[in-house]
Amino acid sequence: MKKDFISIIIPYHKKKIHFQDTINSIIKQTYTNYELVVIYDDQDKSELNFVKNVLKNVKKKKIRLIVNKKNIGVGLSRNKAIKSAKGNYIAFCDADDKWKVNKLDYQLKFMKKNNIQFCHSSYDIINKFSTKIGEFQVQHILTYEDLIRSCDIGLSSVMISKKLMNNYLFSKLKTKEDYLLWLKIIKSTKRFQGIKKKLIYWRYLDTSLSSSNLQKIGDAFRLYKKHLNFNYFKTLLCVFRLSINSIIKKKNIYN
Repeated sequence: MKKDFISIIIPYHKKKIHFQDTINSIIKQTYTNYELVVIYDDQDKSELNFVKNVLKNVKKKKIRLIVNKKNIGVGLSRNKAIKSAKGNYIAFCDADDKWKVNKLDYQLKFMKKNNIQFCHSSYDIINKFSTKIGEFQVQHILTYEDLIRSCDIGLSSVMISKKLMNNYLFSKLKTKEDYLLWLKIIKSTKRFQGIKKKLIYWRYLDTSLSSSNLQKIGDAFRLYKKHLNFNYFKTLLCVFRLSINSIIKKKNIYN
C-alpha cells in the first residue's frame, strides 16, 4: 500500500478563518505517503505569510506551495497543481473543509479493492463553528443520468487516479467547475462508486449573496448549453431541476 503516493490539492483564496483546521485534518491522516500541494490564488498577497506559517506544521518534504502571480480561479489553479502532481492518486480538498483521520487510508483501500479510478464519499455537514448540522449520504452507484439531475459529489471527498485525471481538466467557470468535470469523466467511465461511510466534514457557510446565486445559475446555463451542447429547452430544464434540487438539499441540512 505504501507504494501508492497521493497528491493532495488545495487552492487557497481568502480562507483564513478555517484553513488551519483544514491543514490539521490532513496532518492527522493515518495514511502518510502523500504530498500536499497548496495553490495561493490571490493577487493580494496579504494572507501569504499566514498561509506559510500554517504550512510550517507540515513536514517540508511533504509540502509544496505554488503562488499565482494573479487570481486565475479555483479551476485553473487546480489544473496547475495537477500538472505538477507527483502522486499516482489525486485527492482534492477545499481550504475550509476537513477530513476524518482515516479518509485517505479507507478510500485508497476501497479503490484498490474495487479496481476503480474514481470515487467519492458521504459526508457530515458542519457550520462555521465546526458544529455538525447535517449529513449527506451518497448513492452506492451514480450514473450519468443521476448526476445530470443533481450534483451530489462533494469535491473534498473525491479521489481519482492520476492516470485518469491526465485526460481531463477543470474549466474556467467560476462555479460548477467541478460538476462539469465529474460529468465529463462519468460519461466515459459510465458510473461512479460512492462510499457510504462519511469520510469528510463539508463546511456550509451561509454567506451567499444574490449576485453569487445569479453567478451559479449563469454558470449552470453555460455548463449545459456551451459545454454539454444541450439545446435551449433542455438547458433551461436542467438549470431549473438543478436549482430545485439544490434548494431541497439546503433545506435538508437543517432537518
